[in-house]
Amino acid sequence: MEIAAEAHEVTIQLSGRVSAFEVSEVRPQIGGIVRARLYQEGATVRAGQPLYEIDPGPAAADLAGAQASAASATARLERYERLLAINAVSQQEYDDARAAAAAASSALQNARIAVGYTRVTAPISGVIGASSVTPGALATPNQAEPFAVIQRLDRVYVDMSQSSGDLLRLRNALAQSGVRTDRVAVRLTLEDGSTYPVEGVLQFSDVTINQNTGTVRLRAVFENPNRALLPGMFVTAVVSQGVDPDAILAPQRAVSRNPRGQAVALVLNQENVVEERVLETTATSGDRWVVASGLNPGDRVIVEGAQRVRPGAQAVAAEPTQPPQQQGALETLRGRQG
Repeated sequence: MEIAAEAHEVTIQLSGRVSAFEVSEVRPQIGGIVRARLYQEGATVRAGQPLYEIDPGPAAADLAGAQASAASATARLERYERLLAINAVSQQEYDDARAAAAAASSALQNARIAVGYTRVTAPISGVIGASSVTPGALATPNQAEPFAVIQRLDRVYVDMSQSSGDLLRLRNALAQSGVRTDRVAVRLTLEDGSTYPVEGVLQFSDVTINQNTGTVRLRAVFENPNRALLPGMFVTAVVSQGVDPDAILAPQRAVSRNPRGQAVALVLNQENVVEERVLETTATSGDRWVVASGLNPGDRVIVEGAQRVRPGAQAVAAEPTQPPQQQGALETLRGRQG
């Protein structure tokens, strides 16, 4: 088989895990008894949508008291303003009345906020999970366990780990190919072997190397309109490093290993003499090796009958037959048709 230079997309494969684009934990801001849950578990909620109702009785009573105190303090301040104009009260008494009115107004504002907190709302839009509380449960401010968790899944992240050395090579390859780092295409292979139909984009790489593992985190973002990607799912990410227009690819069946473990191939030169070439391979592409050195365009590589020739011997070139697996498939198909 004659080797020819061809365009080849250079890629790397990295293991990754899916995470939600946004995550928010729903917690109460005031204490009280949960009166109702206002959503369906597993449903899509929007930001600001009421999710839980906490008994508003205590908060409403506090609001009424704050309103009365604020009204009294405001009326007192107004009287002191008139009395100060005729020097019937001291400046200190007037200042005390003004401070008391401001404090009462602040307490009134806090009471109104507390009443609003009796309806627990969604902080973000997304898919809400199972509820950890039921009506009748006691809510406490800033409790450790959230009422529920909301995750935005219309877009997701895929986090990957790569060694620091490979990251440097990736950046060099992108720089040489002229591909911007924010436009690097990423494809996914799911756990069942299927390919995710939507391409993602490499978003960023972390700025710190993990000292224990020597790896750095990469993150890609994917559109996820059908929620096929779920948080926690393991995937294989294929990161594109650009296209090599003059790549050399050799059939895997033409490459073997010598006693030193080096990749070698038998080549038939222009004088029809067999030569052994030591190859440097970098990756695979289907059923072929990507060869960095050892082969050149126009070389004739022996893919069959290598066991019948030796380096330095004369040989006669012939067209290769179908690979064994393809021959078997063809014979099976012919048998079925017959």
